[in-house]
Amino acid sequence: MAGGFVLVVGPSGAGKDTLLRLARDALAGEPRYVFPRRLVTRPPSAHEDNLPIDEADFSAGEAEGRFALSWRAHNLGYALPAETVALARNGHVVVCNVSRRVVGEARRRLPGVTVVEVTAPPDVLSARLAARGRREDGDLGARLTRSATVVADLVVMNDGSPEAGAARLVAHLRAR
Repeated sequence: MAGGFVLVVGPSGAGKDTLLRLARDALAGEPRYVFPRRLVTRPPSAHEDNLPIDEADFSAGEAEGRFALSWRAHNLGYALPAETVALARNGHVVVCNVSRRVVGEARRRLPGVTVVEVTAPPDVLSARLAARGRREDGDLGARLTRSATVVADLVVMNDGSPEAGAARLVAHLRAR
């Protein structure tokens, strides 16, 4: 079977990490699906299970091409581990949360990219961000007004139960 990347994108508060967690749990017995932890220049939290990397190592990794993909958002550095490219080329479906702004670059550089956009109405996004209460989220108003247009293979309107949104994501993954 062909592998590749499934990039999960969408605005802050859309529920991307929740849907990814539920999809990872649903596919736990299927080794074809890989949900790598991102490298992020902040410590992990209850909301995001990332691998921490300091700013100097992140900058060096970018300069040396040690990441499959990297970007900056909200004053933080994010990267996908380099080994994800080999996994995708070897038939695995690599599922990860990335910034909407790097989708074009990812489509040029990574094998077999599809995009799933997770979104919700503005009032739902606002309530979710406020409930998180993460100081590092910065200006919530700026996060809510930031937009980026992507061409998605699937759009999940995540305003119902998280399980319903995750079921749509899992169906997309299994169809790969």
